[in-house]
Amino acid sequence: MKPKAILIDTKDNVATAFQELAKGETVTVSLAGTEATAVLTQDIPFGHKFALSAIGLHEPVVKYGETIGLATDPIQAGQHVHVHNMESQKGRGDK
Repeated sequence: MKPKAILIDTKDNVATAFQELAKGETVTVSLAGTEATAVLTQDIPFGHKFALSAIGLHEPVVKYGETIGLATDPIQAGQHVHVHNMESQKGRGDK
């Protein structure tokens, strides 16, 4: 069975969808003995991220074991994570 999503690093608080995922689906990801499960609160497009746990306002979004941005709104577990609710801190010249 093809995995629905991938956890890239055990420090990550987001996973990446390997296929279109539907609101209400339960998705479990695992890596090196670490397992996380989220019930999706929104449809998740292929290749996009969803939160594995709650991420508070201005808290880091972690992918690849590194902070890739900060939440611009509180994010619930299972919620789509993208430019509408996170802001990259990399390569910005204004901060």
